Amino acid sequence: MLVGCAPKNKSIDQAIALLKVSDNHRYLQTEAGDPFFYLGDTGWLLFTKLTREEANVYLDNRAAKGFNVIQVMVLHTLKSCNVYGDSALILSDVAKPLLTEGNSFTDSMQYDFWDHVDYVVDLAASKGIYMGLVPVWGSNVKGGKVSQKQATVYAAWLANRYKDKTNVIWLNGGDIMGSDSIKVWNAIGSTINELDANHLITFHARGRHSSSQWFHNEDWLDFNMFQSGHRRYDQDDTEWNFGEDNWRWVEQDLAFQPAKPTIDGEPSYEGIPQGLHDGNEPYWTDSDVRRYGYWSVFAGAMGYTYGNNAIMQFHKPADVDPAYFVKEFWDEAMDMPGAGQMQHLKKLMLSHAYFDRVQDQTLIAGENGEKYNRVIGTRGNDYAMIYSYSGGDISVAMGKISGKEVNAKWFDPRSGEETEIGTFKNSGTQTFTCPGEAVAGNDWVLILEKSPTNLP
Repeated sequence: MLVGCAPKNKSIDQAIALLKVSDNHRYLQTEAGDPFFYLGDTGWLLFTKLTREEANVYLDNRAAKGFNVIQVMVLHTLKSCNVYGDSALILSDVAKPLLTEGNSFTDSMQYDFWDHVDYVVDLAASKGIYMGLVPVWGSNVKGGKVSQKQATVYAAWLANRYKDKTNVIWLNGGDIMGSDSIKVWNAIGSTINELDANHLITFHARGRHSSSQWFHNEDWLDFNMFQSGHRRYDQDDTEWNFGEDNWRWVEQDLAFQPAKPTIDGEPSYEGIPQGLHDGNEPYWTDSDVRRYGYWSVFAGAMGYTYGNNAIMQFHKPADVDPAYFVKEFWDEAMDMPGAGQMQHLKKLMLSHAYFDRVQDQTLIAGENGEKYNRVIGTRGNDYAMIYSYSGGDISVAMGKISGKEVNAKWFDPRSGEETEIGTFKNSGTQTFTCPGEAVAGNDWVLILEKSPTNLP
């Protein structure tokens, strides 16, 4: 364990609101009723790979880019050890966290794995960031290393330790089928829910699956989370065969009763091979993560989680066996294009009336396209937004929002810039042609807003 390399303050003041599900059960909001757009980043190994100083750099970067949730594994494995050499557990038993007296950063005998977790959670809160905590990664449970009894003891300990932290969201599971050890997952979810009424809980499922398949009707599950995954259309071998159409997962989740919000908690990562396991395959790019974001949110999701290959594993030069053919190191990958572009989606959604927004495909006039040519519309009472990933013409059935006239403008997902188009009658069919060439990746959002004036 390193000594004397960290700030000397023992705690960091928190100033961040608790979250709750909105009254219409489609979105999240703060306790005060303000809309909360969940913009997540998959910093899975944050607690084990980064020092306190590095964590500060990373969280500053994410806060500046508009991220407000970091999804992280509390225990990646039962032998988890942080960068300071601190082990999390006694004899790899989740029911026996390894603790020391005190939490002095300058005294190695008074600082442990869990003190480091506390520090990072509080540090994130000071920057307005929530921590999506996965108690124990799914492979450990699937491998038979966590019994129902152990899980209950561990979940109770976690709930009691973090129930007073205002910036916690619980992500049960961890890249796993809910049917794998379902009693353990229900034990974790129900135990945390019983002892920690302050925080929302969901389940992080295996690729191309959703929490709704197993847990939608469980009282402990507050919102659904699906993982659309990292495969192309031709690589999807599941029964649904949704491929890259992550908007289909949103529609499927929102059809369940009782209504619960949903989110794509792990789409294709920027900088990772398509299909994950062959480095000769093309890598997913910023245009792909934008498409997943706008498709899912416009379909009705409560937010979106961005992912990056180098960030999720915090790849460093000294790593012996990095995963998934990663090419960048974490500190340079923080500023890859897609990471900076996600804030534009968040700002766009928060710039209009939030809670009355619904998906509305009747905005699209005529026959819609398939796969990359799919156009998706969403609207409130006084505005509509239509996303096209491949540019080209967008034919709109007018009259879906209020007002005799609408103001139209283009929104650029790459820059967040808006360009005025003009004012149009809010009736009949109107065709708008996206700037630039009609090609995959030339994505645009058409914004229609109720005009405050009449046409001359």
